[in-house]
Amino acid sequence: MKNKVVIIGTGNVGLSYAYALINQPSYVNELVLIDINQKRAIGEAMDLNHGMPFGPNHILIKAGDYEDCQNADIVCICAGANQEVGETRLDLINKNCVVFAEVIRQVMEHGFKGIFLVATNPVDIMTFYTWQLSGLAHNRVIGSGTTLDTARLRYELGQATGISPKNIHAYVIGEHGDSEFVPWSSVIAGAQPITDFLANDQLTTIEERVRTAAYHIINAKGNTSYGIGMCLVKITNAILNDQNLILSVSCYDKINNLYLGMPAIINREGIKQKIKLTLTSSEENKLTNSIKTLKNAINSTK
Repeated sequence: MKNKVVIIGTGNVGLSYAYALINQPSYVNELVLIDINQKRAIGEAMDLNHGMPFGPNHILIKAGDYEDCQNADIVCICAGANQEVGETRLDLINKNCVVFAEVIRQVMEHGFKGIFLVATNPVDIMTFYTWQLSGLAHNRVIGSGTTLDTARLRYELGQATGISPKNIHAYVIGEHGDSEFVPWSSVIAGAQPITDFLANDQLTTIEERVRTAAYHIINAKGNTSYGIGMCLVKITNAILNDQNLILSVSCYDKINNLYLGMPAIINREGIKQKIKLTLTSSEENKLTNSIKTLKNAINSTK
């Protein structure tokens, strides 16, 4: 297996993903950078290669073009407009649908048969759009979804409880956006409910911090990149090493005909299956609201 990854878009997210790939143990053997600004892609590939002697992996890194997608295992789309101060993720839909129409056309024209990994916001909508345009099976089109929100949640819970985030089992689900929520009834630290450690008002504060984290980061530095870069490596390794790892990615919901963030088992085939969460009636209502938000956004693009 080639374990070849193509990144389309060498902006903040694409390069943070590439940089994380060479700094963390990964299963990638070949990494190709594609950008509308080919000169930049060449420079970024050179810069990354020069750090390789001090990294944990040996990866062939180069700037390329859409022909490189033909035998790629994963094509990760990071291209598109960035979220500006004051914008929601949903404000980016029309800008990025235009970009994606051209990107996906060129990828598929070169015979791509691997797995699409989508990071561009609004990620649930762009993942749905990628699935529609590519014609690939829905399990082979994955969005980063609420993976980053889940990482933020576990970090906050670890800070509040003094327990390692690695031992806190919690997910953010729904839209990667303002209607996302935490199903607290499913959150445990070790084998204990999180409510054994934290009061309800603390949980409410944490959930709000997680939901608004991107706005604060964008306000402070103009973009979010490092966290999502590391999340994309986690998803990539789950695919390439056939790990059957549970991650809260953007996956297809057949009943509602859309993509949204839910925990799912990820392996070499993409999404093996979704994990069914037992939700309270209040949580079901929040999920319904998130689905409605996504449906309205999808309809707005037609």
